[in-house]
Amino acid sequence: MENPTLTVFTPTFNRAYCLHRVYQSLLKQKSSDFIWLIIDDGSSDNTLELVKEWKIENKLEIVYIFQENQGMHGAYNTAYSVTQTELITCIDSDDFMPEGAVYKIIDFWKRNGSDKFAGLIGLDQTIDGEILGGKFPANLKSSTVEDITNKYRLVGDKKMVYRTEIVRSFPPYPLFSGENFVPHGALFIQIDKHYELLCLNEVLCVVEYMLDGSTRNMFKQYVKYPQGFRYSRLINIKYSKYPKVILKNIIHLIACNIQLGDINLFKQNKRPVLTLILVPFGFVLYCYIKIKASSKV
Repeated sequence: MENPTLTVFTPTFNRAYCLHRVYQSLLKQKSSDFIWLIIDDGSSDNTLELVKEWKIENKLEIVYIFQENQGMHGAYNTAYSVTQTELITCIDSDDFMPEGAVYKIIDFWKRNGSDKFAGLIGLDQTIDGEILGGKFPANLKSSTVEDITNKYRLVGDKKMVYRTEIVRSFPPYPLFSGENFVPHGALFIQIDKHYELLCLNEVLCVVEYMLDGSTRNMFKQYVKYPQGFRYSRLINIKYSKYPKVILKNIIHLIACNIQLGDINLFKQNKRPVLTLILVPFGFVLYCYIKIKASSKV
């Protein structure tokens, strides 16, 4: 049997209480040309039992992989390494796909996709119907992720659908001892240097930011995962073409190094002189992050 075109993968950790929404949304898709890949990142709840029930129902193709907890980026690594379909996209365990999203992805790609592009990028929408960051300009055929944010100023999550062979051609996210988070954009900005994404002005994902989700706990994550964030800052400094992005990431890099007690600010850093100038700003940011992370939100 020929492989489906799309893998929808869901990284999950103790999210059995909301994972059913992803499942129900996938059952409502008009196209069955996809696999649902669940990467269980060490859950201790009843996630496995739920998935077993869904597999017995046999209403869609489900692949379930359990791994020891590595964090969401470790789940991404696993998903990218095992996927055999042409396209892959992530739908988080607290999000879901609107009806028709799978069909829109596959139809759009089959009509417009080629080896020139890394994949496509569509829209995220909140439960209340607000499109995060707004729609793409009507005449925008393709773009990089970085340009969408910094050139077109569409700030807010978007849904990337990548060609599997592209994401697999770049180094996996690093795993750091004692930490389990690396920002996903560290991969996307590397892909940006070689490929653009086709722009699809359709909602592909409905998002809800849970209280235990990463977005709501960003300052605490800065403190908890300094090595992961330092890696991301170094990647952004190396690959970004926007001065403001480079400046921001240098300041954050300094704050990460202060927290780690690492005085070597220049290791793998492509902007040593600018880094030295920005040390006072990095120290102020470090203090601010500590205060925000310790306060009740």
